[in-house]
Amino acid sequence: MSPTARRPSMGDVAARAGVSYQTVSRVLNEPEIVRPDTRYRVLEAISTLGYTRNRAARALKTARSSLLGVLTDDLSLFGPVETTTAIESAAREAGYSVVLTSLPHGRHGTAQVGAELLGADVEGILVIAAHEGMTPAVSAVARSTPVVAVSAQPLGQAGVEVVGIDQGRGAREVVEHLQRTGARSIVHLAGPTDWFDARARRDGFTAALEALSLDGEVTTPGEWTPRSGYERTTALLRSGLPDALFAANDMIAIGALHALHEHGLRVPEDVSVVGFDNTLGAEFLIPSLTTVAQPFAEVGRAALRHMVSLLDGTAPGEDAPEPLPPRLVVRRSTPPERTH
Repeated sequence: MSPTARRPSMGDVAARAGVSYQTVSRVLNEPEIVRPDTRYRVLEAISTLGYTRNRAARALKTARSSLLGVLTDDLSLFGPVETTTAIESAAREAGYSVVLTSLPHGRHGTAQVGAELLGADVEGILVIAAHEGMTPAVSAVARSTPVVAVSAQPLGQAGVEVVGIDQGRGAREVVEHLQRTGARSIVHLAGPTDWFDARARRDGFTAALEALSLDGEVTTPGEWTPRSGYERTTALLRSGLPDALFAANDMIAIGALHALHEHGLRVPEDVSVVGFDNTLGAEFLIPSLTTVAQPFAEVGRAALRHMVSLLDGTAPGEDAPEPLPPRLVVRRSTPPERTH
């Protein structure tokens, strides 16, 4: 049996590329100061040999671990998955590795989980703070390490920077679009009250109703599931449907579409339906779903950039980054807007 292969070193990379050890170090840490042809040879040698940095040795030398913690909620939901993936990719491009901890919604011990991330010697922690259940973890870590939260609203925690998406704006754009299609009454199928996104969408909805003098109401809160949308839409059928339904997310909208189809109602001829998130496959529903696309990947990258600027001491001022705008995607579940 052959002995276990030795892990390639920087010296091996230097020998293969025909450069000095110091040049390899510059390519890894300050590539912009190395001539392009030399940089190419070093990177080719790294790829051929399968060289990876010895993180422990680097941490001893620089007193930095190049590790970032990411604490997220249940990864079964579309938004947290997209955001977390973008953070991990951007971190890798910036020279960091990620320690990921997923905390299923409703689980106890969030403060302990935050402490465990600190024990992993991370330089900073990014939290996908979608609901109230994440705040204990934020509190547990914010006193001793930089924290950037991806959230729809400020968390009220000292030292916590927030990067988010303007959920209220997305809801207002939905109502404005429905008003331009001729809708005069709209019901909002609300999301869970402990979720910050759901609150912001509800608030944006009610503000837009008032601004446009439209009739409308908000249903009792429900879960982010098709069944929740189905059951509440079925209940609405008993008292008469409005001109339009605005679901707090696409999963709720799917349940609403099923209930309407089951009762022989046409979308959008009898009632319009709008979702939120632009979930994968929303364009393939029948009819294709008008919804709000959230820049999940962009907000993940923005959160990572802000964290790196905090660690490098280059973060601008004390103002929180402006929320990113969502984008209304009009499809066939709403009628064409009127031109006059």
